[in-house]
Amino acid sequence: MEIAFETLIASYLEDNIGIATHFISDELARQLRQNLLNLDIQNSLVAAGTGNEDKFVRNEKVRSDLIYWLDKSHNNFYETEFLQHIEAFITYLNESCYAGITSYEFHYSLYEKGSFYLKHMDQFQDNSSRAFSMICYLNDNWKTEDGGELCIHQVGRNQHISPIQGKTVFFKSDELEHEVLITNKRRMSVTGWLKRD
Repeated sequence: MEIAFETLIASYLEDNIGIATHFISDELARQLRQNLLNLDIQNSLVAAGTGNEDKFVRNEKVRSDLIYWLDKSHNNFYETEFLQHIEAFITYLNESCYAGITSYEFHYSLYEKGSFYLKHMDQFQDNSSRAFSMICYLNDNWKTEDGGELCIHQVGRNQHISPIQGKTVFFKSDELEHEVLITNKRRMSVTGWLKRD
């Protein structure tokens, strides 16, 4: 576990974008993916939006994914296992990097074929509590032609990251603009933020 944590942190310190190919196990990724598919069948997912509180809007021309917030109160074994894993990472991050993270929030994200999310920043204009963004991918057998890459914009170059099962991406929420390119097949992840309240 600590090896994956250190890989994520070390690659972030090197390039401002942390990437760990097996931050979560294949088994956990499979179980989370099945949870997400079950929630979709039950019509429990909702259209995602942008902004917070009174500035919240839904606009499918900006983003077209569906989401469902994770919470230990759901009493779902695999959701809880994932959130406990995040808590262990936060402890490791705070102890090794003095990050000062005090809370987190995560949701499932489902992009159907043809879906996307235009270039954006993850931090709200009137709330700076989101310190780091994290995306954990749940897609097995993903191919280049499937699209759906995360494109992170950096000075002088863009980095394209394929949403392969088990891979996790980590970066500062107020620093890097990014987008989800059009996906050619169903694309799934757990996406969230480490926060300083």
